[in-house]
Amino acid sequence: MSEPLAVVLAAGKGTRMKSDLPKVLVEVCERPMIEYVLDALAAGGVRRIVVVVGYRAELVRDALHDRPAVEFVLQTEQLGTGHAVMASREVLEGHDGPVLVVTGDSPMMRAESVEALLAEFDRHDAACILGTAHRKDADGLGRIRRDAEGHFLGIVEEKDCTPQQRLITEVNMSYYVFDCRELLQSLGHIRDDNAQGEYYVTDCPGVLIAQGKDVRALDVLDPVESLGVNTIEEIAVVEAAMRGGL
Repeated sequence: MSEPLAVVLAAGKGTRMKSDLPKVLVEVCERPMIEYVLDALAAGGVRRIVVVVGYRAELVRDALHDRPAVEFVLQTEQLGTGHAVMASREVLEGHDGPVLVVTGDSPMMRAESVEALLAEFDRHDAACILGTAHRKDADGLGRIRRDAEGHFLGIVEEKDCTPQQRLITEVNMSYYVFDCRELLQSLGHIRDDNAQGEYYVTDCPGVLIAQGKDVRALDVLDPVESLGVNTIEEIAVVEAAMRGGL
């Protein structure tokens, strides 16, 4: 397998945490949460990391200035996760190998999960691999649709779920490994014709499936990795998990 590259989405503001900081710099157990993500990627074998910055970008750059493997691209407008990856196009066009796309606000990310996804990608030479997990409480998370044989069909966001789909416990964790060429071409097909007027990287796997490409959802993630930080209350939950309370 060629050397992997990671794109870490880190452009947003921590609005719901009542913080003026970029969201990824909000501290969990006295460290900016993006530090945990970068540590997991490095330990999982990723030596080149692109961090997409936007809101108060200079603060993120300053916080990570001592990490030589990290480079930065600027998302001038925050128009969704797909748009953030588009901002990395110039870097991606010079890359030949797998591309991980992850969020910088996932402090529970594990190196073992990164390794498992990259190994699966290498085995199957797929266009895209998604990391998934099963959660009894799947509220707020996109559900994974599969056919009767277990093949991945797509992601359904909770707001679009039917009552039956809401019972699905397998959820999207926003961990992706793409073939770089397939990622770039799929970005050209996603649209912003949704309620938020944004481009979503979650639409890329659907584009690839529609083109007949091999897209797989791999249930290898620990449910605890889905613990995100969107509110002050959730910081306490994640800190308890880190300290062995969950």
